[in-house]
Amino acid sequence: MIQLLITRFTVLVLILSSFLGYTQEKKKFSSIPNILQQIDPDHKIDSWVLVYNSYGKEEEIKTSGKVNYTPQFSGFNLFPTEDSFYYIAYSSGGNVGYVTNTEDLKKFVGKINNAQEAAVILAAEGYMVDEEFKDLAGNYHEDQSNYYLDLGKLTSRECPYQKTHYTITVNKSTGEIAHVKDNGTYIELYNKKCANNPRLLKIEKKEEPKDEPKKTNKRR
Repeated sequence: MIQLLITRFTVLVLILSSFLGYTQEKKKFSSIPNILQQIDPDHKIDSWVLVYNSYGKEEEIKTSGKVNYTPQFSGFNLFPTEDSFYYIAYSSGGNVGYVTNTEDLKKFVGKINNAQEAAVILAAEGYMVDEEFKDLAGNYHEDQSNYYLDLGKLTSRECPYQKTHYTITVNKSTGEIAHVKDNGTYIELYNKKCANNPRLLKIEKKEEPKDEPKKTNKRR
């Protein structure tokens, strides 16, 4: 009897340890291309290709079948950048379509199947995987019910340029955002033109050095 109780207790401890470890283990997101490669569209798509355009040079990041598509001149980003973008060309029912913004990307993904797709869909809400600050805004963990994503968001384009990081809870069953926790600002950048640049304000407050009176040599 005692041995049976010990065995049951041991099993219970192992289950709880496994569950706690599963819920608390944080994983950093990989690169943006690797995140996008985890997309598995739920809609009836015959074939599709993910294209990366950098400075006008295109590279097919992922292909699923063959699509005869026309190169696009604009697209979406999961991380703000002015020099590159992604787009998806797909074939469905004999027609070719394009995904060139995050809202259409959200529709293309459909039901969330993994944490990477959750991050992709949240891009439509302005959230991003910040590859420069993954400890704060580029990681996730999960349990049986939810994904918990630590992501960044550009919260000010004015002076100072500002990013804030959040923990977003996404329900696995519904794909809906269950909770958003604001973790505060993690970066502020000022430029030379910022009227409220603290460095410039300090310089302006400094008093200009007073001119010393000129010494005159008097002849005796």
